[in-house]
Amino acid sequence: MNDLTRLRDHLATIGDLHSAAALLRWDQETYMPPGGAGIRARQLATLSRLAHERFTSPLTGSLLEEAEPLLNRLASDSDDAALLRVTRRDFDRARKLPAEFVAERARAASESTEVWRTARPANDFPAFRPHLARMVEFARRTADYLGYTQHPYDALLDQYEPETTTRDVAALFDRLREVTVPLVRAIAARGEVADARFLDREYAEEPVRGFALSIIRSFGYDTARGRLDTSAHPFSTQFGRDDVRITTRYPRRSLGALFGAFHEAGHAMYSQGSAPSLDGTPLGDGASHGIHESQSRLWENLVGRSRPFWQYAFPGLRQVFPAHLGSVDAELFYRAVNRVRPGLIRVDADEVTYNLHIIFRFELEQALVAGDLDVKDVPETWNAKMAESLGVTPPDDRDGVMQDIHWSLGMIGYFPSYTIGNVASVQFFEAARRAHPGLAEDIRLGRFGGLLGWLRDHVHAHGRKFLPKDLLFRATGGPLTPEPYLRYLREKFGEIYGLGGGGG
Repeated sequence: MNDLTRLRDHLATIGDLHSAAALLRWDQETYMPPGGAGIRARQLATLSRLAHERFTSPLTGSLLEEAEPLLNRLASDSDDAALLRVTRRDFDRARKLPAEFVAERARAASESTEVWRTARPANDFPAFRPHLARMVEFARRTADYLGYTQHPYDALLDQYEPETTTRDVAALFDRLREVTVPLVRAIAARGEVADARFLDREYAEEPVRGFALSIIRSFGYDTARGRLDTSAHPFSTQFGRDDVRITTRYPRRSLGALFGAFHEAGHAMYSQGSAPSLDGTPLGDGASHGIHESQSRLWENLVGRSRPFWQYAFPGLRQVFPAHLGSVDAELFYRAVNRVRPGLIRVDADEVTYNLHIIFRFELEQALVAGDLDVKDVPETWNAKMAESLGVTPPDDRDGVMQDIHWSLGMIGYFPSYTIGNVASVQFFEAARRAHPGLAEDIRLGRFGGLLGWLRDHVHAHGRKFLPKDLLFRATGGPLTPEPYLRYLREKFGEIYGLGGGGG
């Protein structure tokens, strides 16, 4: 096994470079002074180039070639076999990208993010536009380097969802839209079913943060190996399974920060739960971004917006905010946090309309990458698609085309992962419930160990050992399918809104 040990040591050094870059990005989003933007862009470019050069070097290739004969003697589902498979796939892909291109892209992303950070609150799309155009061009060049057979978007999507194509996503989205749009209309016809004005009051940031921390700790997020901070856009990042950090935001001093923390804690518990043997290797991350999103959406929605959860958690929240919530009970709160209202902001969207935000972003990204949409026309096209999909039109670019951080980071191809995660979350949750029939009662009593334990065993511990489709099948017994998720939406919101037949 000496050849494999040498490969592991080599990959661990590369992993340390990636972790150092991730730490600098975390600092850029949380505590870095504005004046540090220029040097931070240079630092990130340097680290990205060094990691890429070391990984794509002839040494990596020779270490792989020396170790790969071991595959004939290894169990296919062993850590070592998976390490060789995943490293080979990553290596063959990475070699297609020149090191200077990787460094240039990292520098541009850092610069673009800093411009977005100031342009968004100023509603200044013209200031951001040249940077967006640059990131779109990087996306096109990335697709050209990586190669594709049908659509350049395939190459970008595969970075986040291995072996998933644009055609696969389009078929999934067509089915979701087929059911979701009539459901939204049926709900709209019912009108408001709960007086949720108490949600629009101002909630002081520090008590919200304290309550969020208490909940995510009870979920199982280990704050001895993580921390909760504030950023313009919530995110989770890891520098190894024992240092996994999350952020949330406090929009308009509302309770929305709670759900941001629940969401990011789902990501973080996935990262903290990977097997120790995978740490320091390419296997220490999630199977895909969609699988990662399934964990965050599961804890945010299937747990954090469920009736049993608020039967458990609401008395504690009311104790923190007695003046705001003294006349509210757990049932009213549950209905209020599940109200369906098409809105402008994706991260604030309810479960029913959320995927409509993703679908039109997916369509915009394809058009941008293919050259069918010019960057200067994106705001107008964005507004038209939002009006068509959700029946609302942004009053400005701040809450329209510039609301998400992803494009400033060059993460074109990522958005479908959110909806893939929504769909997979229900399949995982239902499998966990089959294993633990008393799961709802456990949640009502604030006992989350059974759910987390099942996820640890069937999802988290495996890291990147398996392709996402294989991991999902191993855990749930079936392939990715929208039907359980659509059934969940119909039943939950059909009951809340009193729709005959569970919402159609």
